[in-house]
Amino acid sequence: MPTPPRMLLVLSENWTLTGGRADLPAAVRWAREAEDAGFDAVMVSEHIVLGPDAAAAGIMGNPRDYALPGNQDPYTPWPNSLLLLAAIAPVTSRLRLAAAAVLAPLRHPLLLARELGTLDLLSEGRLVVQPTVSWSKDEYDALGVPFARRGRLLDEHLEIWAKAWGPSPLSHDGPDYPFQDVYFEPKAHRPDGPRLWFGGQRLHGPVLRRLVRYGHGFHPLGRPTPEDLQTLKEAMAEAGRDSAELEMIGGTQAVFPDDRSPADLGAALAVIPEQLEQGFTTFCVKPNQFIDDPDGMGKFCRDVMRRVEGLTS
Repeated sequence: MPTPPRMLLVLSENWTLTGGRADLPAAVRWAREAEDAGFDAVMVSEHIVLGPDAAAAGIMGNPRDYALPGNQDPYTPWPNSLLLLAAIAPVTSRLRLAAAAVLAPLRHPLLLARELGTLDLLSEGRLVVQPTVSWSKDEYDALGVPFARRGRLLDEHLEIWAKAWGPSPLSHDGPDYPFQDVYFEPKAHRPDGPRLWFGGQRLHGPVLRRLVRYGHGFHPLGRPTPEDLQTLKEAMAEAGRDSAELEMIGGTQAVFPDDRSPADLGAALAVIPEQLEQGFTTFCVKPNQFIDDPDGMGKFCRDVMRRVEGLTS
């Protein structure tokens, strides 16, 4: 019998429901309503700035769609994800807080570890982090970070975070972030730090390597092939890990009838049973793909949970 699905509410990119400025408290309220309805987690993604390459492939047709590499209006709001999750932490008690697409190379690893560790303490271990490198060269250029080195910078972040959760003092002799005998206190809530998810458009070398070494969850962009899943299983086994240890994060599939209308929720959720059979256990849903009423979030979340229970009972 497949594991009962856990539902995750995507709080980013809901700008057809609320603005990215004065209406941010609405996202905090939605998180509380999602918890009350039985959702397992909320997710917030990030950019720091956007440049012209944000729309290099043309702006998405329906503004409810997901922001993907090169398809978004550079004016799209991206509030600070960690601050928003910090506001959600004290008004919830069970909900996991997923900081998705954390662009680690755009900060110093000790600074980011401090922010993540503090949020993990505030939420009493409910933080999930999905570190990534992103795709926007304009964003890296604006912050003075070498775009071509972003993968190596992320790898050094992960090494330093692992040290930061351990005993002080700590030292690091890497090429970009060397330091000696620093004391990092307090630590994160868990002895080995927040849970880490990894994902991307393909399960290629760096993503697979990071997932096997550090990962607690696999969150692909799109649907991985059976070959991808077999590669992951074999790589985990080779590293002495069981692939069953990994949380598998899937999603719903919104199909818009046109560029103005929301999608049908029932049709979007219908992909869940098949993904459960493949081993996925957690499923993302972005509310503005299905509703236009910002005051209807609680009702929407309850509807999702009712429909999912009907699909899997």
